[in-house]
Amino acid sequence: MGLTTYFLPLTKLTKFYIISGERSGDLHASNLVLAMQKLDLNSKFRGMGGSYSADAGVDLVVDYSEVGVMGFLEVVLGFRKVLKYLSLIKKDLLVYRPDALILVDYGGFNMKIAAFAKENGIPVHYYIPPKVWAWNQKRALKLKAFTDQIYSILPFEPEFFEKYDMNVHYVGNPLLDEIRKFKSHDFFFQKNELSYQPIIALLPGSRKQEINGMLDRLVSLVREFPNAQFVIAGVGSLPELAYDPARTAGIKVVIDQTYDLLSHATVAVVASGTATLETALFRVPQIVVYRTSSISYMIAKNLIRVPYISLVNLIAGKEVVKELIQDDFTVENLKGELNRIFSNVVYKGEMLQGYDLIQERIGDSSASDSTAELILDSLKK
Repeated sequence: MGLTTYFLPLTKLTKFYIISGERSGDLHASNLVLAMQKLDLNSKFRGMGGSYSADAGVDLVVDYSEVGVMGFLEVVLGFRKVLKYLSLIKKDLLVYRPDALILVDYGGFNMKIAAFAKENGIPVHYYIPPKVWAWNQKRALKLKAFTDQIYSILPFEPEFFEKYDMNVHYVGNPLLDEIRKFKSHDFFFQKNELSYQPIIALLPGSRKQEINGMLDRLVSLVREFPNAQFVIAGVGSLPELAYDPARTAGIKVVIDQTYDLLSHATVAVVASGTATLETALFRVPQIVVYRTSSISYMIAKNLIRVPYISLVNLIAGKEVVKELIQDDFTVENLKGELNRIFSNVVYKGEMLQGYDLIQERIGDSSASDSTAELILDSLKK
């Protein structure tokens, strides 16, 4: 789909309510908003998100940083806070009365909003639906009941949803849009006072609790690789002091320069999430890691029904990258896997071939443009 289909405003002001709940969702929401504004000059956006959405022109009722919790135990402990913002958003939806509600990822929160909107006659469009295929797959029936249209960014999802008689649009992956726009900084090393030693990029996630759970092990790796430099991909939405343990250990932290870091990295250690796919699309050999509270892990282990947790392996349908999860996430295992990538040419080559397969499966469509056209088309009909 291209951007030439419409480029005429709908006959009246078109009001949208859009909700995202963490950094990657906020980025994808903002790109979708920009694509829709090109197609409908009279569109107006309100909702919940972060700085990306605000910059795209969304009137923020709630900044997601006020709400964000993850993990089963963490959600329970933060439940009152979540309820407070759920109530606020619901009331605001009824006052604003949008022509359509657009939900972006953030399944636990957004599914409750979807049910409420459906009850109140507001059309629900879900961009990047909850990963119901991973655990308690019958949740797909709730998704079917609460939504009007679903737009998937993972190539294997439409086939899964067909089992529940759901017609889900695969629109491509929005990371491709971001990577196409990216231009590497000519003086990345100088700008960040880096040496020209090989870079081991550390991507510990964008939430404080992710970083707290993983940084100590990543810091302990430094002394094991004296001929490389470790660089952390930091995020500006977190306080600087979150990275103090790394800086104390002599690790450089570059803020909001993840793509620049990946474009210069030799290898990466990546917290499970969107960043694993970004790293693969930059063709950087990687190790996927994750650690959470013991209670959250035990609950998740009993619920999850897929063989992998990284998007890389899930899209490929096989192990392309090593996953070191919970008790397997040790300094010794990290050291062994990094040495394997550095020294075993065949192993590294097989990983890069796996990346080629992933690229082929996700295709090259612009997810933002495709989704924008589908949403606007549904309103015109």
